[in-house]
Amino acid sequence: MEIGKKIKRMRLRLGLTQEELASRTELTKGFISQLEREITSPSIATLMDILEALGSDVGSFFNEKENEKVVYNPDDMFVKEETEQGSTVCWLVTNAQKNGMEPILVTLSVGGHTNEDDPHEGEEFGYVLAGSVVLADGDKRYRMRKGDSFYFHPTGVHYLTNSGRSEARVIWVSTPPSF
Repeated sequence: MEIGKKIKRMRLRLGLTQEELASRTELTKGFISQLEREITSPSIATLMDILEALGSDVGSFFNEKENEKVVYNPDDMFVKEETEQGSTVCWLVTNAQKNGMEPILVTLSVGGHTNEDDPHEGEEFGYVLAGSVVLADGDKRYRMRKGDSFYFHPTGVHYLTNSGRSEARVIWVSTPPSF
């Protein structure tokens, strides 16, 4: 962690000059400048004084949460081809296992199918982008084509099969993550 740079961001957020912060903490402007440029480090007592002047405390200052990734591009995605099954699964969000839901893009060649997924807690949602598929959930079968969607609680072994004459593509979201 770059303590000085973080202090500078906090100072600027409050609209304070280095001189004003120095005055509030009984430090010199030169020390604040060196601290913000990472040339020197504060003692614990000095850091506590600076943080108090900035309206914070040591616990909050060091309790940094990692920036949450919001936008994912193709370089972030993971693709797995199942050539024997005629399917490709693209995980659209990296590390989705730590999230509440897991979105994937399933591409099925003619006659292709996804892996069978066992019953589990949670829900499944899907949207057919292209082609036509059959959703199997236990002993039930549901035919869908482009523009159709599905939503269910997986009480049986479930999977998709391409029932059409062209490639099928489906956005599939599982909660909790299970793919």
